[in-house]
Order: sequence, then structure tokens, then C-alpha cells
Amino acid sequence: MLNYPNPFTTSTQFVFTLTGRDVPDELKIQIFTVAGKLVREIDKSELGALRIGLNRTDFAWDGTDMYGDQLANGVYLYRVVATKNGTQVGNHRNGRIDYMFKDGFGKMYLMR
Repeated sequence: MLNYPNPFTTSTQFVFTLTGRDVPDELKIQIFTVAGKLVREIDKSELGALRIGLNRTDFAWDGTDMYGDQLANGVYLYRVVATKNGTQVGNHRNGRIDYMFKDGFGKMYLMR
């Protein structure tokens, strides 16, 4: 999963590919400060319709926290948590964008 555009000033969307036969029952994107504080969690219902294959979310994150307050400029980390039938899914496939992730976390840059 990547966010686009990155860096962003007003909003960013998430682009990803789902594989398999079924869309996960639950899917959420967690956004953290570099210190590890969870500032926003975006759940499946906010993302819009998901399908097997390439997805670009209807949801555009505007750089606000879970209370609607604007976050400061800087680097934020994100990760995806997906489950199917109560079991975590989302095996990683090696690819050209691996260098953009560390231990399952991606980076995004907020520049207002």
C-alpha cells in the first residue's frame, strides 16, 4: 500500500492491490507519529468500495488526527492491518517498492 501523492499538502489517497479470492473482512490503516503514537485509524468503511485487484481509495486523508485537529508538518508512519475470518492476512510479496517500507511501515510526508 502506498499513499499518493507523497509528500502531500492538503490530502492523500491510498493505492494498493488486493490478491486472493475475497476482500478482507476487516481492513484498517493506522497512522503514527515517528515516536509511535497512533494519531489516526482509517477503517474499511471509510475507504470506499474495495475489490480484488488494484484499488485507489475514495477516502482522502487530510492530515488530521482522530479528533479532527490538524497535525504538524513532518513525517508520519503508516501500516495496514487486515483480517479474514478472524485471522490476520496480508502476506508481503517482494517487489520494486520494498525500499519504501521498513518492518511493515511506510512513510508519508505532510507539508502544508
